[in-house]
Order: sequence, then C-alpha cells, then structure tokens
Amino acid sequence: MSAKLLEVKDLHAYYGKSHILHGVDFHVGEGEIVSLLGRNGVGRSTTIKAIMGDVPPKGSIRFKGREIAGLKAHQVARLGLGYVPENRDVFPTLTVRQNLMLGQKTTDQKGRWSMEDLFDVFPRLRERADTPGGVLSGGEQQMLTMCRTLMGDPDLVMVDEPTEGLAPMMVENVGRLLAEIARRGVAILLVEQKLTIALKISHRLYVMGHGRMVFEGTPADLAANEAVRKEWLEV
Repeated sequence: MSAKLLEVKDLHAYYGKSHILHGVDFHVGEGEIVSLLGRNGVGRSTTIKAIMGDVPPKGSIRFKGREIAGLKAHQVARLGLGYVPENRDVFPTLTVRQNLMLGQKTTDQKGRWSMEDLFDVFPRLRERADTPGGVLSGGEQQMLTMCRTLMGDPDLVMVDEPTEGLAPMMVENVGRLLAEIARRGVAILLVEQKLTIALKISHRLYVMGHGRMVFEGTPADLAANEAVRKEWLEV
C-alpha cells in the first residue's frame, strides 16, 4: 500500500444554496492512478474543483500531509497538485511551445518533464510547436493542456474528462500519456466517462452517485459487480 498523497474526508461543497457534495471520502496513493466514475451531474468535477479551491470546500483535504482546504488554486498548484480542466484552457494566440513554457513554475526548474520529453511522447506537438494553440484540433488541445500541466512537475495531476469528444485514436493517445505519466511516478486522479479507459489504466476506482461515493474497488471488482454498474454507471 503506497503512502497517501491526497486524502479527502467528509468533503461538502455548494453552488449557491445547492448542496452538491455530501461528505465525500477518498484517497490517492503515491504513483497511483485512481478514477472517479459516475454519470454526469453527480459531483465528480465539483470534487476536483473543491480540492483545487475553485469551489469553496467544507471538510478536510490533505495533500502530502498538509491541510489544503481553503487555499487558493495557485497556492494548491505550487504545492505540486496539477489540474487539467475539462474545457482545455489553451492560450489561443500563443504557440504550442509558448503554451508549454507557461506551465513551468520557474524558468530554471529541473523536473520530471522537459519540453523535449513531452515532444517525444507526443511527436504531433513537436510538429505543431510553432502553431497557435487556437488552431489545433480538440484532441491536440487536450494533449497540450495535459503537457502544459506536466511542465509544472506536479506530484499528482487531476484530469477532468480528458477523452470527452475525442476521436478513438486520440482517446488511445490520451490513455498512453496517462500511463506514461504514472510510469514516471506521478499520481493521477482521473474523472472519466468512458469505462474502457478507466478500467484499463486505473489501480483503483471510485463510483459517485448523488454527491457521495457509492463504490470503491479495483477494476476487476467493478467488472465483476454488475449491480453497481447498472445502477450508477450505465445510461
């Protein structure tokens, strides 16, 4: 059992008067890939936003042993927590290379990833290095956003719906990148709609329903549990 890198206990979150998260508990170990599954609207993205400080959290969020609930997003990021939002926030007028440089915390940092590393994993980004981010395809923008986050050398990266709207080949590329990220010792918390990719790369999975966790187990446990899949995942 790896040491707990991220530990969330009794997490509640609200949008205005709407109570979205009802006491969420989960953890991610060092170097672990954990997927957060569930239908749309059950609170998966809100969970990540609450951890990042984009939504005010109530409860305990510990990262590397330190309480981070209530910190601002940039403070959380500086501690080594990366976040790849669903909306692929690329800077449209900046080139791929400039977008990647913005991900670095300091200009002289020596992290797990250099720009050349990322170009090796994604030759397509090298080909497009001097192209403005705004003209890339959806899949290329997804790659760029993930790679920009890695330039900050996070210990844990939270990725929200990375395969949403992507062509099957790009989905495979995203799966490859996630596996490579984990291979380099970076933990991943993945919010994902597609069961196939989550079952393939995750060490453990959580299923959410109505703002709380309703299942925790390995991909094999979930594959064997038809009742949970029927009730909480299948459309």
